[in-house]
Amino acid sequence: MVWLRAFEAAARHASFTAAAAELGLTQAAVSHQVRSLEAQLGYPLFERLPRRLKLTEMGRAYLTPVRKAFDELSASTAGLFGPVGETALHLRVPVSLAVLWLAPRLPQFCQAYPDIRIRLHSAIWGDALPADRVDIDIRYGHGSWAGFRSELLFRVPSVPVSPIHSSVARPADIQAENLILIMGLEDDWLHLFQRTGLEMPVHRQHVTVDTSMAALELVEAGMGHTIVLRCYAERLIAAKRVRPSFDMELPQENAHYFLFREDDKALKPEVRLFRDWIMDQAADA
Repeated sequence: MVWLRAFEAAARHASFTAAAAELGLTQAAVSHQVRSLEAQLGYPLFERLPRRLKLTEMGRAYLTPVRKAFDELSASTAGLFGPVGETALHLRVPVSLAVLWLAPRLPQFCQAYPDIRIRLHSAIWGDALPADRVDIDIRYGHGSWAGFRSELLFRVPSVPVSPIHSSVARPADIQAENLILIMGLEDDWLHLFQRTGLEMPVHRQHVTVDTSMAALELVEAGMGHTIVLRCYAERLIAAKRVRPSFDMELPQENAHYFLFREDDKALKPEVRLFRDWIMDQAADA
């Protein structure tokens, strides 16, 4: 790689001296690296003229794929890790929270802080991102995770949601309907029926999905009824894509939390900015 970098810089400047200044090397070191590359390839890449370098025909032909390779490597690096020298904020967020609640609000932050590049990782792919690459981890749960400090973002109740043209008006009406359950939250329906003195229907078709986002998509398609966090359903209800089944809220013990690594005592400025901004957003959840 160092041979190729020396060759590309020397070709661009037509000078070993100028290439050395750019690369922070001596002129002799750059000249040696280019000669090593030429020896490896078995072809001269430059004509050494008195005051400048001139690419040979083979050198010109070789320069094109070398530059393309460097460009592709730079693009891949920026795509995965962000451009060098740029302030990047890595967020790991549950996918339903990211799509249904955070995404509509995030443009406000980006407009207010255009120099901060957001790298949003859904929790579905979150395990592929090492913990030390995450600046803010938002999770839904009880508030205690090993190796992390947690800070409450918001706790909201769940609400029953139905297709927009559904005729249900009270809990008893749903007993004869299809229910959409969310993995890990299956007991919400049981709690709803117990709260209203009804039996959980066992003879109806129940569909179980792994995200609130998928559950709401099925409700909108007319598949059945679900229970989701109120903040997830609000925009779809306002857009008349789904509707509240009836006037009832189910309190939740779990909540959304910020997680910070315990060894990360001094938060980066961009992390503090985002935390303060999203806390303001969460106040209306």
